[in-house]
Order: sequence, then C-alpha cells, then structure tokens
Amino acid sequence: MSTLARVTAVIKNQLDVDAAQIVPEARLRGDLNASSIDLVEIIAAFENEFGVAISDEAAQEMRTVGDAVAFLDSAKA
Repeated sequence: MSTLARVTAVIKNQLDVDAAQIVPEARLRGDLNASSIDLVEIIAAFENEFGVAISDEAAQEMRTVGDAVAFLDSAKA
C-alpha cells in the first residue's frame, strides 16, 4: 500500500470525510476542516501507522496531505 493510500486511510478514519476529498493538495485545516484536536489525533495515528516519531515542529509543517506524505516518505527512508 502506498504512503498516500495509508495517509488517506488514517485521515478518512479520523475525520470521517470522503476519500475523494483527501488529495495531496488538500489542506488539513482548511479543506478537510480538521480542528486542533483532530490534528493531534491524526499525528498520533500517523506515528502508530508508520512507526515513526513526529516532532511538534514537523507536525506544524504538515499543512496539506502532500506535506504529510512527503514527511512520512522521508522518515521511513
């Protein structure tokens, strides 16, 4: 399963949004309406799904789905 597919599954589960909305350019806060609490839960879910630690600084840089995919791809490389 690709990183994008795994990220999409996590976000869909956490935010209960249509998978078609979860595209690389979608903004987590703006387009997907994630609250601050949602973002914390998404980051925790990414850590569990990918087995990586995500610093607060890195989490703040994840503004779009594509940002998350790029970070997670580089973290597992």
